[in-house]
Amino acid sequence: MDLFEYQGKDFFARYGVPTSTGELVRDPDSAVAAARRVGFPAVIKAQVQVGGRGKAGGVKLVRDEAEAREVATAILGMDIKGHTVHKIWVEHASDIAREYYVSFTLDRGVKQYLCLLSSEGGVEIEEVAKTNPDAIARVHIDPLEGLTEDEAARAVSAAGIDEASRTGVAKVLLQLYQAFVEGDADLVEVNPLIVKTDGQVHALDAKVTLDDSASYRHPEWDAYRADMELDGREALARSKGLNYIGLDGAVGIIANGAGLAMATLDVVSQAGGRAANFLDLGGGAGADAMANALEVINTDEKVQSVLVNIFGGITRCDEVAKGIQEALDRVELTFPMVIRLDGTNAKEGHAILEELLSDKIRVEETMVGAARAAVELAKKGER
Repeated sequence: MDLFEYQGKDFFARYGVPTSTGELVRDPDSAVAAARRVGFPAVIKAQVQVGGRGKAGGVKLVRDEAEAREVATAILGMDIKGHTVHKIWVEHASDIAREYYVSFTLDRGVKQYLCLLSSEGGVEIEEVAKTNPDAIARVHIDPLEGLTEDEAARAVSAAGIDEASRTGVAKVLLQLYQAFVEGDADLVEVNPLIVKTDGQVHALDAKVTLDDSASYRHPEWDAYRADMELDGREALARSKGLNYIGLDGAVGIIANGAGLAMATLDVVSQAGGRAANFLDLGGGAGADAMANALEVINTDEKVQSVLVNIFGGITRCDEVAKGIQEALDRVELTFPMVIRLDGTNAKEGHAILEELLSDKIRVEETMVGAARAAVELAKKGER
């Protein structure tokens, strides 16, 4: 479950993380009144569950009521990467001395938590990784031992955090780690984590993804769900039990496993395309799951091709191929599909798929080859 920024700040506050207070509003008149109450200069921020708000013009500084009305009117209804802005957050503008970046997530490859901390905040961390990778400290944390004060101190030193701010940043690191673990989050990210002119360390933004499988431990999450805005695709996917996030590209993605789905999105991007969605089938890739996935993607008019990327482990590739075969009997395919199977019984799976090959269905041996083929078909726009 991806939280809106204002929900993420509420989540952080439960664990003592300093955040900006503000007001959530849904119309320009309310935005003007909220800006008056929080005090000018104020910041008006689009509330959407996707990054890139600033670049899209969804975060603006306003100095008076006239500007607040003009900006709120412009942001409400704005489309940001396929997400329409229906509500905005208004807060007093912070006096920023320095900006940092921090996140906690799980590194499945080493089976440990991973903290990323950088002295270069306020910009996309991917850009920092390209231009100045030494500015990012990577700290692995043993889940059984947790993040200690000494490790937090070493992390801020390794990241090149300003010496005067290190104690405050280390304290917030420990609070964010507590939120990440005790709050059952898959991701907590603050960009930027700021130091104000008075020396206080403060989370200016909040990006939080909660682990749905831990919902039974958190009845308070019902309040977050009640305010979620799902588009038609996401609502349909949720009703079918699929892990789906709508994006704004033309290549539909179906994969088994969140890691493989994310890797597939990256490879599609490297091939010159843009993904239309993130869709993780989870552990099962049988006929029902595949039919449900195709039905959801069929509703997205932007999709021009779909890439099915399956790695067979416990779920064998021949079973997956049979599932695809049965699913295609139940769902009318409105776009070309590229299939890549690898892993257990891949050879047997390919033999089953041979019977399905046509102008609309292709099989590729590698993920890169499959991504290139799907991007090529999407650009032709033959749906």
